[in-house]
Amino acid sequence: MQKLNKLSSKKIIMDIAMFVDEFPPFFRGGLGTYAMEITRKFVILGNNVMVFTRNTGDANTKELWYGVEVHRPKLADLTSALPFLIPWDVKNWSIEMQKFFGETLLYNFLSATKLANDLIEKDRRKVDIVVSHDWLAAIGGMVAKDTIKKPFVMHFHSTEQGRISDGSETVKNIELEARKKADMIITVSYAMRDELIRIGCEERKIRVVYNGVDTEKYNPEKIKKRDIEKLKEVHGIKENEKVILFIGRLTAVKGADVLLHAMKIISEKYENAKLIIIGRGEQEGMLVHLINTLGLRDRVIPVFRYITESERILYYALCDVACFPSKYEPFGIVCTEAMAMAKPVVVGARGTSGFREQVITAGEHITGFHINPYDPEDIAKFILEILKNDELAAKMAKNARKRVLEMFTWDIAARNTLKVYEEVAER
Repeated sequence: MQKLNKLSSKKIIMDIAMFVDEFPPFFRGGLGTYAMEITRKFVILGNNVMVFTRNTGDANTKELWYGVEVHRPKLADLTSALPFLIPWDVKNWSIEMQKFFGETLLYNFLSATKLANDLIEKDRRKVDIVVSHDWLAAIGGMVAKDTIKKPFVMHFHSTEQGRISDGSETVKNIELEARKKADMIITVSYAMRDELIRIGCEERKIRVVYNGVDTEKYNPEKIKKRDIEKLKEVHGIKENEKVILFIGRLTAVKGADVLLHAMKIISEKYENAKLIIIGRGEQEGMLVHLINTLGLRDRVIPVFRYITESERILYYALCDVACFPSKYEPFGIVCTEAMAMAKPVVVGARGTSGFREQVITAGEHITGFHINPYDPEDIAKFILEILKNDELAAKMAKNARKRVLEMFTWDIAARNTLKVYEEVAER
């Protein structure tokens, strides 16, 4: 498998039609950030990008966003037609999720129709390649490929089987058809490549391109010390206390509950440690119960809300070590962000883990530690090693930012993605 982290000297100019469920101003998770950053880089590098994305109700149906042409077809309420449209297993979903599935189908069909009939046939627009991201936008890409007869690249940021092992058969079938239909597949780590191969994807089709981070935005030198001090005051963090940071969805796969058990062990061996947990999710109530049961009310600071990017950057700057004990993490952009902010990281490294490819655990280039995300003792052991060794922590911090600058910037990600697109288009 060719490793795609070398920048091409060739100027690549392409007309790209991209189907992606999330795009500014609508964000559901990391995919929205990815789409925003990568398309902006494509345009800066001289390419033309048309994005087809979900309209959440009040967004413009067409606009130019930092040079990216964005289309958001208006959606209709398909509730009355859902019994005839949705597969059997989707009928077991909640009414809200059934409606979401219907809207997803409509978004894909309307977007592919607009591309083929309005932009290409009527307006004589040129498209070199069709791109889709994950199952939510896969149908649009497949329909467009068949209609306009252009090559199709499918991006897999995760899979239904990986996210939820016994997940929806319908979603799995959409992903299967997208894998078959795609001329090429791009995924975010070699761990994800191996997962795709395990579930039947042809290895010859797969290319790995890492995600990136904005290293100017995520730059510790741009943070004012007084802003960190103010945030410490808000949370009652003392000068001599060290902070462990978790940011992520509060769901079982992310491991915040296991981290709390690890924090119990840490608190017994290092009295000046505090843990900040930031996020939203179905575990919120259970985590509050655990904090109380484990006697950690004075040691854990729960921030159960969505925070802005500027807030997130400040929390990274505040912490002494970031811990992400995920059980499934195809890439893990929070790790990249923390490393860009020059922070040591302790990350889950079982199963499908893009963290393993980001974090170096030994030698002169060490940036953090890999842990068993199911074992609180293992998590506590490596966090304590960083908390107790300032020299090691400083070395990890310096190496972490250096590694991001060398491997995980959006410029590198965009250029390597365009190399794959060009490879497909030239066929």
